[in-house]
Amino acid sequence: MFDTAERRDLAHHSGFTAEVPSTHRLPAAVALWLFALGTVAVSALALISAPPPFQFNLPFTAHLAGLLAGYFVTVMVILMARIPALESGIGADRMARWHGLLGRSLLCFIVIHGVAATLAWSAGQGIPVPRSILDVLGMPGLIAATVATALFFLIGLLSIRAARRRLRYETWHTIHLLTYLAIALSFSHELAGPDLAGFPLIQIVWSCLYTASFALLIRYRVIAPVLLLMRHRLRVERLVDEGQGVVSVILRGRHLSELNAEPGQFFRWRFLSKDSWKAAHPFSLSALPTQNYLRLTVKAVGDGTKIIHSLRPGTWVAAEGPYGAMTERRRTRHGVLLVAGGVGITPMRTLFESLRMGDAPLTLLYRASREEDILFRGELDDIARSRGAQIIYLIGPSSQPRNEITPGNLERLVPDLRHRDVYLCASPGFSEAVKRALFGAGLPRKNLHQEDFAF
Repeated sequence: MFDTAERRDLAHHSGFTAEVPSTHRLPAAVALWLFALGTVAVSALALISAPPPFQFNLPFTAHLAGLLAGYFVTVMVILMARIPALESGIGADRMARWHGLLGRSLLCFIVIHGVAATLAWSAGQGIPVPRSILDVLGMPGLIAATVATALFFLIGLLSIRAARRRLRYETWHTIHLLTYLAIALSFSHELAGPDLAGFPLIQIVWSCLYTASFALLIRYRVIAPVLLLMRHRLRVERLVDEGQGVVSVILRGRHLSELNAEPGQFFRWRFLSKDSWKAAHPFSLSALPTQNYLRLTVKAVGDGTKIIHSLRPGTWVAAEGPYGAMTERRRTRHGVLLVAGGVGITPMRTLFESLRMGDAPLTLLYRASREEDILFRGELDDIARSRGAQIIYLIGPSSQPRNEITPGNLERLVPDLRHRDVYLCASPGFSEAVKRALFGAGLPRKNLHQEDFAF
């Protein structure tokens, strides 16, 4: 925890996030409309470039699928670019779902393109399919495109939840860097292949689309963290052992109010030590930011997070963000219920301290297996007393009747539950149980706000 002087600094600055910063955000609905318009434009391009008379046949199917696959690649790059307007307006959890859906769609279009093109060549040349495969592989850029396809499928297989859970975060992160190699290998085929060959203006526009998407990626994934590091000069001040494999990392910097970090948001932190610089980890702020200090809290659940527990004071820190849409902006109702499990208390603690409630009811429900697993209990109790808010600690085995997450128990603990906004951050299993109970108790789905930024 912060010492006395830092607590005074926190108290002095805790109001600077009360007014929501005026940052640009792109709402999810607008983003979907832009994506849909792009899809229509690419489909129209396939129609326009089809030889007359138009026929919905194998060549056209291959042409359309290839163009859509190429367009989906640029959209996925933009989603990977961590553009603040998208991350804050849409939310990291929804962005991850979109990315996964686009990835699966991309693989489907790649298969359709390859199969339709091979069968069309076989039919057009009157040759067996095995020979047509060899002919097609001899076309411009096809060997590189085939390698790219194999890489895309490898990444897709390793992104399946069952496989992903067996991988270290650092391994998964490194493998996903192969995505950029796959895109580079496939690009020459896109320009020189039959989908765009002979249309120089379209080739220029296509190249500009790829250039713009990668420019955004470099701007926000490479340049932005460097600029933040130079401006704010974040370093590890010290580590605070919170017990039970959890530490708080106190960062010292300058001009930190310029970050405009809202309670509930997170950053991606890259600790620049020899053992941890390769990967950026997403962690929420666990205290309101001040002009000179930030605090994040980390539980050791893998090799990467264990390394963070051994960081030395003075270690430089590159930050990306702030990201996330689980903020006060999502509120639609008068009262609020915050639900946290374990280390999921980190974003809930900042919201608990900062939400502008007036005379509205504010409740924090905190689930922990044991008393010693509760983080920041002294801070939470102080906040509750100063705000007149309520804390409900659910401690002990979930098999105990009073700890069961059921619609009846939630309604007993929070009688006006269905008329509140609910913010949730917890482990996947506990989150699913809470959501079932909330919806069973009649909470409208639009009143539940959750953001999962796990890999």
